[in-house]
Amino acid sequence: MNISDVARASGLSPRMIRHYEQIGLLPQVARKTSGYRDYSETELHSLRFIQHARSLGFSMEQVGQLLALWQNRQRSSAEVKQLVQGHLQELEKKIQDLQAMHDTLAQLADCCHGDNRPECPILDTLARSS
Repeated sequence: MNISDVARASGLSPRMIRHYEQIGLLPQVARKTSGYRDYSETELHSLRFIQHARSLGFSMEQVGQLLALWQNRQRSSAEVKQLVQGHLQELEKKIQDLQAMHDTLAQLADCCHGDNRPECPILDTLARSS
């Protein structure tokens, strides 16, 4: 398959595929005599794996670890679970931070009359915070 075919089949852009190859997530792909990359089903499966892991918010480093674990049939599932649990903790922290930002912004929006007066408690609060 050429890069356009594998991009379509994996849901990734050709640019991202080349990037994953450049940073080592995907090994160097064989090339045809014309110089164009020639992707196999194995590379397609790896790209789908990478795309799915990225869609779940895993960092590039974590995706590399997961990919290595997926390709290593001698690995223990405990390693995989530990990595996923660490990611879950990161997500829970982000959710808490986003909820706190939401609550603060909602409170500020409630305090503002949103009329033609120049007084604005939102701006006053932001100015006090700095």
